[in-house]
Amino acid sequence: MITEIDAKLLEKIADLTGKPAGAFNIRKDMGCEARQSTEHIAIDPRADGKPGIDIHFKAGTKGETCHIPVIISQTGMSDMVYNDFYVADDCDVNIVAGCGIHNSGCDESRHDGIHTFHIGRNCRVHYTEKHYGEDAQGETGKNVMNPQTIVYLGENSTMQMDTVQIRGIDSTLRDTRFYCEAGSEVVVTERLLTHGDQTAESDMTIELNGKDARGRVISRSVAQDGSRQVFRPVMVGNSQCFGHVQCDSIIMGAAHIQSVPAITANCPDAQLIHEAAIGKIAGDQLLKLETLGLTPEEAEETILKGFLA
Repeated sequence: MITEIDAKLLEKIADLTGKPAGAFNIRKDMGCEARQSTEHIAIDPRADGKPGIDIHFKAGTKGETCHIPVIISQTGMSDMVYNDFYVADDCDVNIVAGCGIHNSGCDESRHDGIHTFHIGRNCRVHYTEKHYGEDAQGETGKNVMNPQTIVYLGENSTMQMDTVQIRGIDSTLRDTRFYCEAGSEVVVTERLLTHGDQTAESDMTIELNGKDARGRVISRSVAQDGSRQVFRPVMVGNSQCFGHVQCDSIIMGAAHIQSVPAITANCPDAQLIHEAAIGKIAGDQLLKLETLGLTPEEAEETILKGFLA
């Protein structure tokens, strides 16, 4: 049964209000709460017995969205799930994932998700993943998420991945890997905010293996209070290809940010670029907003929202 707390989590992580249209799988507290397949998208329990699902998109599927959110509303729960996606040739689809935790006690609540994508030729896939956590009033339980995403991108296919983590996750270790064939393109946009004593680590590797493969990473992060962030993006060019890594961060309070971009060329026709910048909010930006009537806190919040938008 979907409670009021569950509904709030689903809206936060997947923009869902009510029953989703199309194919969906809602996982709640380590079990399947609701599931629906369509004519072109089949969602089934894994054949190997591991917790999770197999999602098959028929060749030529276009304009359809598949929702696969995960919610946890119990304290002390540790959930591990394996989801495999099989996208046949000539598809143009949206996949909306994400995990929301409402920790109702003082114990750790944890979700580890392993997603593997097998994407065929001439496809366009837009994948969105949002992470959100909250504690019940007066409770001190930790919220932990450790997602792993592995993508095998077929020839002349495109994948746009948008990942968002804004508040509420005490510890996260993200592992993301792409293997790109000829003519394919991956664009990753990562947005992250940590505060308090939270920690966030992100390891990302993009291998551009085929001719004219392209990869782009755009990371925006904010670290507040005493939180710590480490981002290690790696772009590897194994052919005639183009790759660009851009990491911009705002540091506040006693926070720590470490950005370690790396580029490796194994072909003389590989063009790879990386950029990284860490800094504080400019004083003149705050002053300008304050002269327009905003309080210092409102001015700061406005700048951070714009930076992470």
